[in-house]
Order: sequence, then structure tokens, then C-alpha cells
Amino acid sequence: MNDILLSPNELTAEQLNLTELKNQLALFADQQKMAFLDRASVTDLVYQRSDYIDAVLERLWQHFEFHHHPNLSLIAVGGYGRRELHPLSDIDLLILSENGIDKSYQARLSEFVTLLWDLKLEVGHSVRTLSECMDVGLDDLTVATNLQEARLLCGSERIFHELKNRIHSEQFWPSERFFKAKVKEQKERHARYHDTAYNLEPDIKSSPGGLRDIHTLSWIARRHFGATSLREMSKYGFLTDAEFRELDECQTMLWRIRFALHLELRRYDNRLTFAHQPSVAETLGYQGEGNRGIELMMKDFYRTLGRVSELNKMLIRLFAQAIENEPDSKTIEVLSDDFQRHGRQIEARKPALFQARPDTIIDMFLHIANDKSIESISAPTLRQLRTARRRLNRFLCDVPEAKEKFISLTRHPNALHKAFPLMHKHGVLSAYLPQWSQIVGQMQFDLFHAYTVDEHTIRLLKHINGYSYEENREKHPICCDVYPRLAKPELLLLAAIFHDIGKGRGGDHSEIGAEQAYTFCIDHGFSRPEANLVSWLVGNHLLMSVTAQRRDIYDPEVITEFAQKVRDEERLDYLICLTVADINATNPELWNSWKRTLLAELYYSTQKALRRGLENPPDIRERIRHNQHLASALLRKNGHTPREIELLWQRFKADYFLRHTHKQIAWHSEHILSHEGDDPLVLVSKNATRGGTEIFVYSKDRPSLFARVVAALDKKNLSVHDAQIMTSKDGFALDTFMVLDSHNEAIQSDRHEKIREGVTLALIQDGPITIPVKRASRKLMAFNVKTQVSFLPTRTGRRTLLELVALDTPGLLARVGAVFAREGVSLQAAKITTIGERAEDFFIVTDGERQALSDEVQKTLREALFDALNDAS
Repeated sequence: MNDILLSPNELTAEQLNLTELKNQLALFADQQKMAFLDRASVTDLVYQRSDYIDAVLERLWQHFEFHHHPNLSLIAVGGYGRRELHPLSDIDLLILSENGIDKSYQARLSEFVTLLWDLKLEVGHSVRTLSECMDVGLDDLTVATNLQEARLLCGSERIFHELKNRIHSEQFWPSERFFKAKVKEQKERHARYHDTAYNLEPDIKSSPGGLRDIHTLSWIARRHFGATSLREMSKYGFLTDAEFRELDECQTMLWRIRFALHLELRRYDNRLTFAHQPSVAETLGYQGEGNRGIELMMKDFYRTLGRVSELNKMLIRLFAQAIENEPDSKTIEVLSDDFQRHGRQIEARKPALFQARPDTIIDMFLHIANDKSIESISAPTLRQLRTARRRLNRFLCDVPEAKEKFISLTRHPNALHKAFPLMHKHGVLSAYLPQWSQIVGQMQFDLFHAYTVDEHTIRLLKHINGYSYEENREKHPICCDVYPRLAKPELLLLAAIFHDIGKGRGGDHSEIGAEQAYTFCIDHGFSRPEANLVSWLVGNHLLMSVTAQRRDIYDPEVITEFAQKVRDEERLDYLICLTVADINATNPELWNSWKRTLLAELYYSTQKALRRGLENPPDIRERIRHNQHLASALLRKNGHTPREIELLWQRFKADYFLRHTHKQIAWHSEHILSHEGDDPLVLVSKNATRGGTEIFVYSKDRPSLFARVVAALDKKNLSVHDAQIMTSKDGFALDTFMVLDSHNEAIQSDRHEKIREGVTLALIQDGPITIPVKRASRKLMAFNVKTQVSFLPTRTGRRTLLELVALDTPGLLARVGAVFAREGVSLQAAKITTIGERAEDFFIVTDGERQALSDEVQKTLREALFDALNDAS
């Protein structure tokens, strides 16, 4: 076996065997990999691979003596026809004959193709006559597109030229029909990716703004104008020189990422998955602490997709004008000296308007806000905008006239609907705000944030705009009530723009954003109280969601502490609107009825506290008496005597009556009074409680009770979001679990009985706790969350707060519960929070004597949790 890479033409007939050919291909692949790692031009490598495969195929064509056949051609089509071959790219071949192939050649062709497959080349081939090519091509757009890029490798030139003549004839996919079909194809492809480039695991080739969008432009230009490359499109005037350079630069960037990805894979794929993002970033030389290198690469990647997407849409509109040749019957309405509406598009009425007067860029978006019928910017005007954007020598916020117009836009009631999204889409927000330009394409390598920071913020603005529509009242009842009565909604808009603007720069992004938001407001003529409000909202935009999801909002002291930070109802109203929009815009899977109810209860509890006055804390004893009075009335109505109720409640501690509603108390008491025997009592609420399903457990207490319950719930694919663990004075557990199903919804009623039986059975059984063994998802396996266990004292000092951060693997809570049981730790309450791939859970625990954990017990418990969780992951 030869260890020297030879030119395919240098291989002797004896060397054209499977073993030596595999070896030569491996040597060539190694050479390309080393060249790529040494920062060789990816364009050169892509074309070099195509040329090498050309030479291999030509040598094998001769070896099988196909060159003696006068009417047979081997033709590269598709991406291979364009000479674009990455390490795992498909090698698309057309074996073309004039009128069919005799049997002797058919057998040899079969051997030829089989050898290519045995060499592990990604070969896609078809064997057709000229007439078959035409028939299939007319019926199949993909085949027609591939034939456009046909390139003769070897064989009959005459037949190849006949093929080219036929596919370039007007009868074969007329230009206008081809254009419309390719545009429709692109729209359908974009829809499969939800019309956004900002997917967590994007496809380099097919995502909006990916390589396919560049290919689509070249296919249309080739079919209509005869331009065979981007450079030719530039020469013929279909692209400006600047646009050609930009597309070429973007293509090179996408090629580098795709080439690096293919070096990591064994099988063809173009998805930039979480599992491969770290290695691709490292291969491309992106570095930084933690995930910084990955985030820098993805930032460049997303920015590239955005540039391609904008160019693609602009050029397709220009092509439409040139190709469709329809008489322009769209109405033109003059909007001002500078702008007119042409159909549903806005147009500049003067050439170089934006360069002469940059503030007119903002004027254009004020017109878009004023006229809801305007859907987009015309292609020539967009081209003018792109040129002006590149030539700006300062940010638009430094242009006094633009400043005034920008503030007018923030105060416009329709600006959120279309103007601001289009300003972002076309790079105007980046041209206006230097801080915004820094977050474009900024992603976070986790499962929690589904979008880049800029895309998330634009979605947040759209959610705020949604509060104005009645159809959203069921989903966001408080915000739909509060938003219309905000005195100055523009302050909420500015807080939204700045809330994450400090991300990616190190330090606390909330503090960075708060400082910059204040400066912006003062510079733009807002009063100091207004600037302070915007700054406070930015600095505290996470306060409400963190309090609702991680603190015990049924504890009056938690409400008082939160109310002290909020200070007044005005801030509370602005904050609830910002918080709800922020959660909804972070990840479409985050918002559910559970979160809605938690935030609603926190909002109304805080509102009551502020109206009552923070100097007048609630009377806890009065609240307990009130809950008991209402619960007793319900129980007496159902036939229970005051004496029965009193005897039962004497067994319960005061905290039980404080932390449950009167309806919960009556529901629990009703079934406990009716319960006979020593078996555990398990109740499943018929109606959703706080957006989830409440499961109540009444049983003789024992250390393993929590672990057994959560293990049983885990078997049913249920997730625990909250647990209130209480014990009666005589040693009975009064535990409440708030659970959601796999869709983050309350459990369907037809599952209640099975769940009740499963939990009851788990509590009756003795012996070791069975923790379900489930594989983590593919996405989850790409992340490494370091397990952290922290202990904090509680207010009274009689209990210990345990904070756990870990990878959210299946069965996590069950394993934690099992550790508590083994170590004799008693659980009092749990707050379960999942943030993407991270579990951030809080547990209030005591030792066997119901006291705070000693330093020694804390050390032992920490080690046990590390062992259990790290072994599982």
C-alpha cells in the first residue's frame, strides 16, 4: 500500500483496486484536513477536492473502458457540477447516453458505481437518455435545477452539448415559471425553519440565510440572465461590486464552518448541533473562557445568515421586476417630499437621499408606523439604504435630527407592530445604537435561550405590542389590563431595548444595561425620574421572575421584601409587562399556566402590600383564623361536625393553615376525616391549581417518603415544580406536590387514578427506592453543567437552605430524594426550577431532630449529592 499521495493519473491499472484507492482517498482527505487547520483558503480546498474527484472518476472511466463508447458521457450535476465539494458532500453524477446503453456496458456501469460506493464516496447517480432527462426534468424542479449546473467530466462532448442546448431552450422551464417555482421552494424551505435564521441548532445549508439562499440567487440568474457565477452576475450588473464582495465573503464564512463541521462528522450532515459546536469553534480558532469561543463563532455565523437573508430578499425583488415583466398597475401615493407608497412598499423619491440626509432613514420608519398597509421597503430603496448604512461615519444617535425622530418613533402607538422589527432586520437599530450593534448575533450556548439576544429583544417588543389586542387577554390577562393604562409606554419600550444590551461584555448584564439606559434617556431629553424608571426596570428585569419561581411567594416576608424593592404600583405595572414579555420571548416552550399563575399571585400580593402600606405588615394570626373559618364552613356544609374538625386540626401546626388556601384545607380535611385504615392517602386535584396539578400525600412520615413520591411521579413522566413538605404534630406527612406533564400542562383527568395508584403503591413498599433509568436527550448530552451544592442559613436559623445546581438529567429529583433519605435529612420544602439544561433547585432541610444541619452533616450531604449526581451524568 502506497503512503505517498499520487495523482489519479499516476495510478497503474494494478493500483486501481479497492484497498489502494481507499488509501489514496484517505491520504488526500488527511492532506486537506492539515491544510485547513493551517488556515488554507477554504475556496481553494473546496475546488481542489472537486478537481481531485474529477481526476479519480476520469481515471476509473478509462479503466472500465467507457471512453470507447461513442455516445456515453459522465456528467457532474448539482453542487458537484458547480465544483463545490466539501469533505462529505454528495457527488451527484449523471451517466448520459443518446438512446440507451447495451447490456455489456450496463454490467460495467454497475461495477463502476458499486466501486464508488465501496470507496465510501457519497455518490448519487442516475443513468438516463437525453429524452429521459428532458421528461424527468420537466416534471421535477430539483432535477431541472441540477441539470442547469451540468458539467462534462469525460465522454461524448457532442451528447453533453445536446443536453445543454435542450435544457437552455425556452421550452424547458421558461424563465418566469422557473423563477416563481424557485421562490415558492425557498418560502417552503424557510417555513420549515420557522422563517428564522436564529435556530438553536441551525442548518448551514438550508436555514434562512444559509448556502441555499445563495444558490437560489445563482440558479435564478443562471436561468434568466445566463450568469454562471456570482462574479458574472456582478459583471452583468445584476449585483453591485459591493454586493458581490459581500455575498462572496458570506459564502466563504459559511464554507469554512461547513468544511470544519464535515471534518468532525462521519456521515453527511449540515446541522450545527450543540454536540459539534464546541469542536467546530475550536477547529476554526475561536477561543475564550468557558463557552466564549462557541458564542463568538455563532455570533459571526448568525450575522452572516442575516446578511445573506437581506441580500437574498432584496435581489429576488429586483429579479422579479426584471423577469416577470408585468405592467406596473400598483398605485403610487406620495407620502412626503422624500417618500411614496408604491403598492404595499415604501420608496425613496430621490436618489442618494439617505446619504445626503441620514435622519431621513428614521423618517422612513415613521411613515411605516403611520401607514399599516406598508409591508416592506422596495428593492431599490433597500439597496440605497444598504449603501448609506455602509458609508455612515457616525452612529445615527449622534445626528440631532435623527434623535428627535427616534424618540417620536418610540412614542408612536404603531411602532412596535412593524417599524422596529424592520429597523432591526435592515440594520438600522445597529446603525442608530452602538450598543445594539454589539448584541447582533450574540447567542448563549445553552438550552434556555432559543434566540440570539437581538432576536429575543425584537420578539419581546412584539409580545409587548400583543398586549394591545383583545385576543391575547386569555393568555396575558394582567398585562392586557395594565399596558393600556401605562402613562408612558415608550419607557417600557426603551427598557425592553436595553434589558439585555449588556450581554456578551462580561460582568452583570443588568447593571451594564441599567447604566447605559440611564445615559441614553438623559441624552434623548427624558426627565431624570423617567430615566431612573427605565434604568430601574433594566437593572431589575429578572427580579419578578426569579422571585416567583425560586422563592416562597406564600410567605408574607417574601412579599414584603419584594414590595420594598419595587416601592410603588407604577413600577410594579411596568415590571409585570416587561417580565411576561421577557419570558415569552426567551423560549416558546417556557410560558405556561403555571408561570402565569405564579406571576399573577406575586403581582396581586405585592399590589395589596403596597396599598396597605409596607409599614403595616399583614397579621399572620388573622390570616390563619380567616382560612380556618372559611374551610370550616365548607366542611360543616358537607356534614362534618365542629368537634370532628377541631380534633383533626389540633394535630396540624399553624404553618399548615398559613400556607394553604381555605379550599385546599377543606379538601385535605374532607378526605382525611373519611379515610380509614393505615394505608397512605393520596389525592389528585380534579381542577388545575396554579396552572398545574396538585398531589396531596397524607401518610405516616418516614425519611424516604419524598424520594419514593418523586420516583413514582418520574415513572409517570411528570415533573415536580413545587413541593410543600409538612408534618403534623403526631408525625404524619402533609405533603403537597405541584406537578406538570411532559407538555408543561396540568395532568389530564383520565390519568389521575393511575397516578394515585402508582404513588400509593410506592409509599406502601419497603426496600430500596427504584429510580427510573432514562437516557438523557441528545441535546442534553452536549452540555456540561458543573454540580454545585451551597448551604445558606434561613431567617430563623432553625432550618437550612440548600441550593443545588446540576445538569437536568432524567430522574434528578428522585436521586436527590434518595440521598436525603440515606443521610437522614428531613425535607421541609422544595422549589424546583429548570433553566434549559440547568436544574436550579432550592430545598429547605433539617436533621432528624428538626434542627438546622451542622457543618459536619452539610459536608457529608454535599459529598453524597456529588457522588449520586455525577455518577448519573
